[in-house]
Amino acid sequence: MKIIIRKMVHSLGNLLRFFQMYFLRASGAKIGKNTMISLGAKIDLRRGKVIIGDHCLITHGCYILSHDGAAHIINPEDNGTGYVNIGDHVFIGVNTVVMRNVTIGSHSIIGAGSVVNKDIPEGVVAAGNPIKIIKELEKPYRSLPKVHKNVD
Repeated sequence: MKIIIRKMVHSLGNLLRFFQMYFLRASGAKIGKNTMISLGAKIDLRRGKVIIGDHCLITHGCYILSHDGAAHIINPEDNGTGYVNIGDHVFIGVNTVVMRNVTIGSHSIIGAGSVVNKDIPEGVVAAGNPIKIIKELEKPYRSLPKVHKNVD
């Protein structure tokens, strides 16, 4: 019985993710193939552009902000509109905030709880508030092998 319930919940989650991706794309986000965005992640598309590459994983509690409402208070010439550009094969850890006008390079890993307030180059591990580069990954970057585990 537990297995049947688990499979039903898993199927419902997949259906909800399908609708979430459809909504985000219909709202103007460009999302690459095989990218997974947690149902608990928030992608802000009100006034800016969001581009997410292929094979990315955006985990629970992440906020991706394409605009800044306070920018107009600081600088009346700034309407707060911006962009977020995330490359291919990027992992963004739990509860990370990605601010506007930021590019995250391909094959990068962003640690949990980080505040990404500046561009992150390709192939690095970065974390913290404000974000700092911790390590550069070795080239050539390799894709992780697909692992299929049967959870019963």
